[in-house]
Amino acid sequence: MVTGWIEVLSTWAVPFLVGFIPLYGWLRGVKVYETFVEGASEGFRMAIQMIPFLVGILVALSVFESSGAFDAVIHWLSRPLGHLGVPAAVVPLMLVRPLSGGAALGITTGLLHRYGPDSFIGRLASTLQSSTDTTFYVITLYFGSVGIRNIRYALTVALLGDLAGFVAAVYICHRLFGG
Repeated sequence: MVTGWIEVLSTWAVPFLVGFIPLYGWLRGVKVYETFVEGASEGFRMAIQMIPFLVGILVALSVFESSGAFDAVIHWLSRPLGHLGVPAAVVPLMLVRPLSGGAALGITTGLLHRYGPDSFIGRLASTLQSSTDTTFYVITLYFGSVGIRNIRYALTVALLGDLAGFVAAVYICHRLFGG
């Protein structure tokens, strides 16, 4: 019975909100269409401002990978992380996740195809994918687009958050799935 209500709720939640929010605004006297167009225009201007920062981080990531430095770092970290229970196959995901969500998703997809979603590596990769954020991408793109230049403390806290997410993911996966 509860499952039926959840299914109905999940089916109609988005259409309800898409209809309710404009109706509520219109009833309160808001010019809904004009406000929407103004917001879309502002979003488009913001997207144009973000392009240089996005190109910059993608070029830096490409140079890092093409130079061989990425493979060297993976090789250097695989053994000590292996002693801590991190499979070598997951190390690239741990390194890429703070840089690029798309690249991290590609690595996760590759791990899931190679090892399977029910393997320890598949479960750990999925947990890592959802436990952290694309720190450098977020800081570069969003801070850069609004003109924030002093990112020292934000970057430190964000990287500590990523580290906490990585440690927690490895610990929890070992406890739940016994890798």
